[in-house]
Parts: sequence; structure tokens; C-alpha cells
Amino acid sequence: MNIHEYQAKQLFTEYGIPVPAGQPAWNAEGAKQQAQTLGGEAWMVKAQVHAGGRGKAGGVQRAQTLEQVVDITHHLIGSQLITHQTGARGQPIHCVLIENTTAIKSELYLSLVVDRAAERIAVIASRAGGMDIEQVAAKTPEKIVSRTIDPLVGIAAYQCGEIAFALDLDANQRKQLTTILFGLYRLFVDKDLSLVEINPLIITDQGHLLALDAKINLDDNALYRHKDLAALYDPTQEDEKEYKAREFDLNYVALDGDIACMVNGAGLAMATMDVIKMQVKTM
Repeated sequence: MNIHEYQAKQLFTEYGIPVPAGQPAWNAEGAKQQAQTLGGEAWMVKAQVHAGGRGKAGGVQRAQTLEQVVDITHHLIGSQLITHQTGARGQPIHCVLIENTTAIKSELYLSLVVDRAAERIAVIASRAGGMDIEQVAAKTPEKIVSRTIDPLVGIAAYQCGEIAFALDLDANQRKQLTTILFGLYRLFVDKDLSLVEINPLIITDQGHLLALDAKINLDDNALYRHKDLAALYDPTQEDEKEYKAREFDLNYVALDGDIACMVNGAGLAMATMDVIKMQVKTM
């Protein structure tokens, strides 16, 4: 299960991970009030959808005045945001996150994922964070560093040091990164996550590390242990048929074609789809 950025950042705050000051809003007037409460001379208006690539798709915009906050929010809320991850239908925008702007010196990438091959949690980091991280992974994988974590020990200080060295951080920033990594690991384990991602993790012009974005995926199989997190589920961000199937405890994946595949296992499903795909273009 995915949650929105503002919800992920609320969890970050609970675990001592620094984030920009910000609040969600569900209409233009609410966005203006949040900007006034935050203060400052400029604000970021960020569409809240369960998809990446928002910046390139116009879902993250800078507002120089309160009037621009209102105009941008009015334009975004109620519209469909189409990114490279949403498909042609896009995702509906019902909420925006209003944040203070931040002076960025450089952008990093940091995430924790489940490494299924190693059967452990892995830390993945890169100096090349930002909107083009997918291209970095595809074209220059040497810019990405990863470390697996021993579940009996947890994340170790020396691993934090190795990652900080790979990111070319100074002594003060290494301490900050260690705090962030320990917080992320505790969050990952405590909440039964399958992914937590910060892209970008920025270095401000004052040398501070700040989670400018936040993405969290929760393990559906563990939601019974986290009723508070299960309540964050947003059905509007899911395919209507997938949402209906969830009501009956069915695993359903919507595809674009008109051939359906009913199977009793993920491996069999993929193999069957591959065989069908050899004969037809879409399923």
C-alpha cells in the first residue's frame, strides 16, 4: 500500500528525519491559509498523487505570491496528473502539500528496500539524486552504492560511514546522514515497510541534509498490525477494478487489453502472461 508524501513526511518527523515545514490543503483557500501560516516569501505547491515524475509533469510548482498559491492549487486540485508512471489516464489530485522553499546546494538519493535475493533490507544511495534517478540507474549504475543490513545487528555505524564517504559528505553531514539512516531503518522495521525513498535528499546552502521528498510503501500483508496506517489508504489513487477486488480480498492487477488471466500463484501468472504475450500484443 502506498501513502501520500505529506503522510510519509509526518512519519519521518516522528523518527527524527528532517523535512521542510509544510502542511496539506484540500482547496485553494486552505492552501493560501497554510502558506500564510508557514510564512516566507515563496512556497512550493506539490500535487499529492501515488506516482513519481510529478516535477516533470507540472505537479510540483513554485509560487512567489499568495495569489500564485491560490491559482496553482485551483489548477491542480480536481485535475488528473499524467506522469511516466501513471499511464495515459493519470492520477486524480485531491490534495496539495504547501511547503516553504529551500535553497538547494546539491541533490542526493537515499532509499531502503527489501533485497529479495539477499533476504535482507538494503540501503541504496547515490550522489546523482533528483528527477533523473531512473536514467542514472540505467546508464551509469556505478554512481549508485548499496549495502545490505544484517537483521540480527541492524544498520551499523560503519555502514553509514561507508555510504557517507560514497556521497562525499563532510564530517558534519556524515553525522546527519547517520541520524537519518538510523531513523529510516527504525521506521522501516517498526512499520513493516517494503520501501522508503528520499529523492531528493538535499544538502542546503547551509550544509544541512533535508528530505525534500518522501515515498513509503507498506507491506499489505502486515497492515493488520498497523490499523493507523491502514486508515491512510486512498482508494482514489487505485484502479477502480483493483479497489473493488480488494473489498473481496482478491489480488487483481488491471491491464490494458481484453484478455483476462485467472491463476493461483504469481509465478504461474507471469509465465501464463508471457505465453499469451507471445501471440498477442496486449492483455
